[in-house]
Amino acid sequence: MPRLDPEQQQALAARVNYYRDLGIFDFYRRGDAVPESASESVLATVEAVVEETMPKKLSTAPPQDLFVAAASPVAPEKREAALRAISEDIGDCKRCPLAFAGRHTIVFGEGDPNARLMFVGEGPGADEDAQGRPFVGRAGQLLNNMIAAMGLKREQVYIANIVKCRPPQNRTPEPVEANTCSQFLVRQIEVIRPELLVALGSTAATYLLGGKASLSSLRGRVHEARGSKLIVTYHPAYLLRDPRQKKEAWTDLQIAMRELGLKAPKRSTEE
Repeated sequence: MPRLDPEQQQALAARVNYYRDLGIFDFYRRGDAVPESASESVLATVEAVVEETMPKKLSTAPPQDLFVAAASPVAPEKREAALRAISEDIGDCKRCPLAFAGRHTIVFGEGDPNARLMFVGEGPGADEDAQGRPFVGRAGQLLNNMIAAMGLKREQVYIANIVKCRPPQNRTPEPVEANTCSQFLVRQIEVIRPELLVALGSTAATYLLGGKASLSSLRGRVHEARGSKLIVTYHPAYLLRDPRQKKEAWTDLQIAMRELGLKAPKRSTEE
């Protein structure tokens, strides 16, 4: 077997730990599995062996134990520190394939740790990956408008994503990526305890509600998730592609406002 340098050893160890997190503990090497020509083949061999070992289908929903309520709430004055502890626990995360897919920054989330309203999107884009903040690109500007249309400021809400690393080419997160990362979102929600969650798009709705359904079947009504009320609306990136749906998104936000007891401003997200 070719000798690995320290950086390659670290990458291999991280990859093996990632598979162990999936419940895969045993690796069996075939006699001719590792060519002598390239050390990168060691990682390829691990991938090949795991491909044979892993289940062919992975759930699109988080493990059910993620939906067990926390033992006790975090006091409001301690929530900021609790969120910081979660971020430190994430560290330079290597728990899923997104760590090896070109991410630059882990985008944890931001906002008021005592927010009544929390928005959850799918994952960071290029601008978010560069700045380390959620929703700062064009979709983020539209989300700011949506928040303002509700009579709130961005600083009064909390914003996070299902996954905290940018998927390549902004693709939808794979189930194993979302399932691995959503544990941290769950912990954020448990700390903040918002009165209302807004799922931005079908991916966020899937992992917050623990099951897959069409966006049309989920919109227009109030759901429950992790002790909070939840509504589902379109992702701002989708609204940029199809501005005709902004009126429908505004209808969704009016449901959220009603649940929070907010008065409807004169303007809407169509502006």
